[in-house]
Amino acid sequence: MKNIPEFTEAIEEWTHFFIPLADGIKLAARAWLPINAIEQPVPAILEYIPYRKRDGTAIRDEQMHPYWAAFGYACVRVDIRGSGESDGLLLDEYLQQELDDAVEVIGWLENQDWCSGKVGMMGKSWGGFNCLQVAAMRPSALKAIITVCSTDDRYADDIHYRGGALLIENFSWASTISGYMAKSPDPLLLPETWREHWLERLQNMPFFAKNWLEHTYKDAYWKHGSINEDYSAIEAAVYCVGGWGDAYSVAIPRMMQGLSSPKKALIGPWAHKYPNFASPKPEMDFLGESKRWWDYWLKGINNGIMDEAVIAAYIQDSVPPQTSYEERPGIWVEGNQWPLQSHTVDFNLSPSGQLTNLRTKGSVSVQSPLTTGSSSGEYCVIWCGPDFPTDQRLDDINSICFDTEPLENSISILGASELKLAITSDQDCGQVVVRLCDVSPSGSSKRISYGVLNLAMRNGLDCPKIVVPGEVMDVSIKLDDTGYEIPAGHKLRLAVSTAYFPLIWPAPKKAKLTLDLASSCLTIPCHDRSATLVRDLGQGYVCPVKKTKKIRPEKHERLIQIDAKDGLVTTSINDDFGEFTFLEHNLTVGESCNETHSILPDDPYSAMSECSWHSNQSRPGWNVNVYTQLKVTCDAEYFYLNSSLKALENGVQIHHHKSQEKLPRGFS
Repeated sequence: MKNIPEFTEAIEEWTHFFIPLADGIKLAARAWLPINAIEQPVPAILEYIPYRKRDGTAIRDEQMHPYWAAFGYACVRVDIRGSGESDGLLLDEYLQQELDDAVEVIGWLENQDWCSGKVGMMGKSWGGFNCLQVAAMRPSALKAIITVCSTDDRYADDIHYRGGALLIENFSWASTISGYMAKSPDPLLLPETWREHWLERLQNMPFFAKNWLEHTYKDAYWKHGSINEDYSAIEAAVYCVGGWGDAYSVAIPRMMQGLSSPKKALIGPWAHKYPNFASPKPEMDFLGESKRWWDYWLKGINNGIMDEAVIAAYIQDSVPPQTSYEERPGIWVEGNQWPLQSHTVDFNLSPSGQLTNLRTKGSVSVQSPLTTGSSSGEYCVIWCGPDFPTDQRLDDINSICFDTEPLENSISILGASELKLAITSDQDCGQVVVRLCDVSPSGSSKRISYGVLNLAMRNGLDCPKIVVPGEVMDVSIKLDDTGYEIPAGHKLRLAVSTAYFPLIWPAPKKAKLTLDLASSCLTIPCHDRSATLVRDLGQGYVCPVKKTKKIRPEKHERLIQIDAKDGLVTTSINDDFGEFTFLEHNLTVGESCNETHSILPDDPYSAMSECSWHSNQSRPGWNVNVYTQLKVTCDAEYFYLNSSLKALENGVQIHHHKSQEKLPRGFS
């Protein structure tokens, strides 16, 4: 039984209101605040995202914001321009308009009678991104932020590219965000204008995938909003929160090294979730920890939070490879600077497939089937279905592997492993995929971490250079930061492949890569498991939410099929998010998504990715359905994008738009 906090304030909710902007646009908002805030003004906490306060994040909002309000804060949840019931159009992620609007919203909050003049900003994913970006604009009232599951580098670590290689999630996300943006505003909230707003959005829907595919390296497009371009721009206090099971975990160690403002970090075993309802467990008291942060920075309460260790990180125990986890056992450790490691261990790569401390020489070559990667799992584990990487043995077979002997003593990895290679390609392109695996005595292989490098980006993600066949390239591949203990008796495996589908799109040619082992070295950051966390992180708590009625349950599945005739490998991901009714206002919503990704073992032009979404909103007498679809194929020089967006009102099609684009591959 989770303890109910001893709240100090009676609160009220403002279900729906507008925040006016200077250009006439009105942003829709929902708020929770103490009932006496006008008599006793309180700090404001802003969450600013496009995911629809009325239905998309309504339950999650209710689980969090009333908590802080009941301790003396005005919590304001705002839909970005062009989303939910807000005016205008949303034309891309993190545009300057979005950030300017946020600065204006903060100024509006600062000047309300019920606000003390101090503002905090928080959010996960999109909201974690933009609170970093807004902090870099230095609005005077913004004193502190909490950024969860986010990144400081939009090109290196977002959902579009990884190591300069094109993520297939780039296309899945494009279909997803199109589906979100194409939903109708709620007619109960905009009785006179909902249809006008809806049609305007449908008729002006941007081609997100095209936008992102036109920028295949870290140019000015991606540098905008990447706060690692100038960490010093941020003066507000920053609390970074994330998990090793999330796609964005690598950014937190980097921000701990780069930020000069007051900062803290908390990294658990979690996927792309808030840690008070984390998956996998253990949960922690994120709401209470956040309250301590807000109390210190927005109310001036010296509660000791800034006297504690700057960073708390979780070292996960070894577990068998599974597609999902209820819990990840392990220990918390702490320290004041990243890395927290106590030492590093170097391994050389031998021609006989060993990781050894002896100097080696010779070379090995690898040319993986393009189907290598079928065990990769989801790029970003969001829905927490069967999404984590499976047993890596099938992918290991298609890779060059280097193993230690069974370990005499356990190794606790904490930080980013790094592989240095001297490498040549027989083509004018190539991808290197590096995986670090925990091999148990039974032979199972669990992925601990991985790294990717598009060899065209060997000189830097913003300095692309075509590969010259046969030319020796000295490269360094940084694997994702992680915390993981490999037990005694297990082996540590390094696996190197030239493909990783359906995580990344294949290179234009199936290259053979040759590794000069005399110049190769793997460095592992280790922790001695001392300096364990002193304080108790508490238990997860969520506020009670308003009643809903379930109509259709959720269901998540991931299927991998191999065609015996030609070896075609197809990954099918089916996510049904169910259907339910908000009893307070009788709005019924439902969503489902289907993805299909397929490729032949030896034909890079056989790669295909298709993603479709269906959403439904209804009340008696009113029914809206939206369908989005994006299919991507390629040849040696071009990507071919085919998309469609269809909307129906009460069974009648009111909008249908199809787009076809042929885009140069650039450096992808």
